Amino acid sequence: MKKQLFQNYNFTFEKNDRKALLTFSKQALKQMVGQDEMYNEARIFNSIIEKLSIPTGEVKFTKDEKTRLVFNLKENVKHFQKELTKAKFIKKWLMKSALKNYNGILQKYFNE
Repeated sequence: MKKQLFQNYNFTFEKNDRKALLTFSKQALKQMVGQDEMYNEARIFNSIIEKLSIPTGEVKFTKDEKTRLVFNLKENVKHFQKELTKAKFIKKWLMKSALKNYNGILQKYFNE
């Protein structure tokens, strides 16, 4: 299979998926604030939040924005899967919901 030379970084997210990505991006940004070595990541996530905050229409990411968002989503899914084995009933129930949502977003929009 031949790799595409140019990729399309335009996405049309459903309302719930947009909201989940916006919440995820805001949470990731909160963890990066104040760390000098994370300045570039914080700048990228600020840009992602601005683009996702527009309620309708197509979202146009840069290659770097898409790459960072997908990488952080995948890392979050790995973390949830690891924590799911140790969690109790209520926490497990909440984490399964978030894990299912993030996996759905990765499969639907960012499947490579």
